[in-house]
Amino acid sequence: MEHIVTLNHTKWDCKYHVVFIPKYRRKALYAELRKELGQIFRSLAGQKECIIEEGHLLPDHVHMIMSIPPKYAVSQVIGFIKGKSAIHIARTFLGRKQNFTGQHFWARGYYVNTVGRDENVIREYIRHQEEEDKRLEQLKLWE
Repeated sequence: MEHIVTLNHTKWDCKYHVVFIPKYRRKALYAELRKELGQIFRSLAGQKECIIEEGHLLPDHVHMIMSIPPKYAVSQVIGFIKGKSAIHIARTFLGRKQNFTGQHFWARGYYVNTVGRDENVIREYIRHQEEEDKRLEQLKLWE
């Protein structure tokens, strides 16, 4: 238990494996957008006292291991990150300055799982997911 964090009256170690996708699973997380999103996610997580311990942006989805304090609901943090990052994408890449109604970059849902004792396995999965996806695509060519 080396990752225990302390607040005034609480000790905690709450880590979650989070996955979410762009709307219609478009392969929109490329090039410049992909480089910038990592910094944006870390900044937004910091505003909610969360830490992104591991993360990988694939062309059509995002994987993260997040440490979220127990005073926040996971849905609250993920909603905040998805909402604020969508606004940033609209401003920076789509040239919108105001009136963001109807601007939905991320799909509605997300996947979340507690990390627990499988933390190292999940970290390896996140790190090597892109390579595995490419390998599986190559296998499909021979079918």
